[in-house]
This record gives sequence, C-alpha cells and structure tokens, in this order.
Amino acid sequence: MPSRSDITYFGAGPALLPSEILEDAAGALLNYNATGLGIAEHSHRSQLAADIINQAKADLASCLDIPDDYEILFMQGGGTGEFSATVYNFVGAWVARKHKEIFGDVEGDAADRPELMQQLKQAVENDLKIDYLVTGGWSQKASAEGERLLGPKHINIATDARKANGGKFGTIPDESTWNLSKDAALVYYCDNETVDGVEFPAFPKSLEPRPDGTGPIVVADMSSNILTRKIPVKNFSAIFFGAQKNLGVTGITVVVIKKSFLPPTTRQPPAALMRDLCLPVPPIIFQYEAIAKNNSLYNTLSIFDVYIAGQVLKKLLRTYANKAEGQQAVTDKKAQLIYDAVEAFPEIYKVIPGKETRSRINICFRVTKGGDVDAAEKAFLQESTAQGLTGLKGHRSLGGIRASNYNSIPLEGAEKLASFIRAFATS
Repeated sequence: MPSRSDITYFGAGPALLPSEILEDAAGALLNYNATGLGIAEHSHRSQLAADIINQAKADLASCLDIPDDYEILFMQGGGTGEFSATVYNFVGAWVARKHKEIFGDVEGDAADRPELMQQLKQAVENDLKIDYLVTGGWSQKASAEGERLLGPKHINIATDARKANGGKFGTIPDESTWNLSKDAALVYYCDNETVDGVEFPAFPKSLEPRPDGTGPIVVADMSSNILTRKIPVKNFSAIFFGAQKNLGVTGITVVVIKKSFLPPTTRQPPAALMRDLCLPVPPIIFQYEAIAKNNSLYNTLSIFDVYIAGQVLKKLLRTYANKAEGQQAVTDKKAQLIYDAVEAFPEIYKVIPGKETRSRINICFRVTKGGDVDAAEKAFLQESTAQGLTGLKGHRSLGGIRASNYNSIPLEGAEKLASFIRAFATS
C-alpha cells in the first residue's frame, strides 16, 4: 500500500491538504490548546470559537488585501447553496433600493399606499433582472437555480459560451458581445470552471466600477481559484468560495461581501413585502444580514473547519511575504510546466479549452495516442496511478484528463506530472 508521501493527488476536490496541517489538526481534535477537549467538542458560542473565527477572518483579509468596507462570513451549504443565497440577498437589496426610490421616506405599511405599491410591483415585473455569464457547467447550474427561484423572465443570460463554440464550453465570448442589463440586481460569473478548464484571465473590463464608484453589482464564484492569484476585491460586491479546494476541508463556504449590502446601509425587505411581490424569501441561514450580525454564528458552525482554514492561511502568510502574489507565481509556473509538456506533443495530446482562457487551475486535455482515445486515456490513467500521480480522470460529463493544480500541489508534483506526460508520449 502506498504511503501519503508516495502520492501526488490531482483530484478536483476535495483537494489535497498539506500534511503538516493535518498532523496539527489531528492533535487539535484530541486536545486543543491543553484544554482537555478536542476542538470539535468546544462550544461554538465559546470565546475560543470566536477567537478562531476572528483570526481566520483577519488572516484571510491579509492574504487577499480585503478592504475594511467588506465583511467576511463563514457559511454552510457550499457553492451550490450560494447560487441560491446570492439570488435571495441581492434581489432583496434591489427591492430595498426600488422601495426607497418609489416610497421615499414615507412611513407606515406599504398597503396604506396602494398606488406606490403598484409602482413597485410594476418595477419588479418589468425591470428586475439577474445577469449570468455562462461559461461552463457551474455557471450554467447557477443560472438554472436563479431561474428556478425567480422564473425565466427575471433571468438574463448575458452570454453563453456554447453559442460561440459549436455548442460546447471551452471559451469565453468577447465582452463586446455580452448583453448586460441596465440595472441588474447582480451580474454573476464563475471565475474558474473546474469541469471545463476555463478561467477568466482577469476581471472583465465591462464590469469595472466607474470613476464615480457606481457600476454593475458583480458577484463571483471563486471556489476553485481563490488564493491562487491577487484579485481586485474592490471591484466585486461579493465573492464566495467553498473551502475544499485551496482553503481547507469540505464543510464551510466563505462569503466576502461589501458592507453597503448589510445593515445599517441596506436591510432585507420584510418577508411580507417579498411575498406581496411574489418573490422568494430566503431561509434565515442563507440571509447575509443574519449571518453578519452574529459573526457567522447564527447556527452551529463547524469551528474545526474554520480552524483548518485558518491554519492554511497562516501557512500561506508564512511562505510568501507578498501573500497571494507569491502563490500566484508558483501556480503559474506549475501550470506552465504541465501545459508545455502537453503542447510539446500535439499528435498525442489535445488541450480542450482555447488558449486565451484556459485555466491555470484545472488543466483539461485529451489523449489521442494510437487513434483510440478511450484506450489511450485508460492507459494514461493506469500508468500515472502506478507512478503515484492520482486523481487525473476528467469529469464524468466531459471525460479526458484533468490535472487540478491547487495550492497544495508542490512544484515537484507538477514537475513529476510533466515528466510523465512527456515519457508517456514517447513510450
């Protein structure tokens, strides 16, 4: 049986974790800080739990240079839960803005002003839109959830990469072709598509804030490439990401949200008003307002999962003086090593996505050696596994090979994979 040191795991998630962090966590599960209790046994209402949460928030803010006017929330439900939560919360914020625009400072129940209530209903009917940039399987799922919650009339697919790529994902359409709404409740995109190997090379120009600070309300799913490069946090209204790729273990989801979307600046409309407008009311555990007010402790949060994330963040801060930028240089180098090996043998391998938008994180390619793709890929996977290179099988919907280049993959692991790719091609 192979030992942990014999394996370099390239699976898409849950991802590999540094061994030293797992060893520390194993001790913490038995007896945390000489308290006689394991970390998973301490109350989430304890000062110990609050300290772990606050330190993790501070370290994440340091790693990503998160401005002071943003809040960090630890939630549950994964990225899929956030497909719903973003709809609930940002539609609520849109309604709150429209209510203030129409009602002004009028006090009392909206039912007392039927003519104004009718204006608000008409605004919802005619103007409420969520824009989705559909560039892969996850953004497609996000848009489908938006449509399920709101109905198709409120969903605008501003771009669908399949229409520009023969019915398949693998590219990002030029921004000049995007059909963005004038006043969308939010513009959603997935920064890195793990299934299809597509990554936005930079923040979209058409979504950048205007000089006066106004502009689109942009929400991004960064579950698979967070902490792999420096990002312009100030350009986003919210970012969300599951922990299980680059931050920790499965169980927590992080939301970084601009405080202007939280009380006292913005409050979610009363549930009765949302029902009157035929709009969905969020479950309380998906309401950012409630989670922020309780420092992520509205319900029982897994403090152990937050602790793991905190240890990963501390390791990144110890390793790179320039934080995410330092990790970005290593991530880019690893990706280039693997792509160079694949591209050196065009008669053997074919990268699936276009070069301009191919992912640094999830490297997807087909093996065509001998003309029988299925047999060639089966042999590739068998031989790579024998050498301790595991988790390389592509997503079930796409097939092929997928090497997930998360932060826990060492440079030596990428070098070993690149060497194997070259050796397999010439064997």
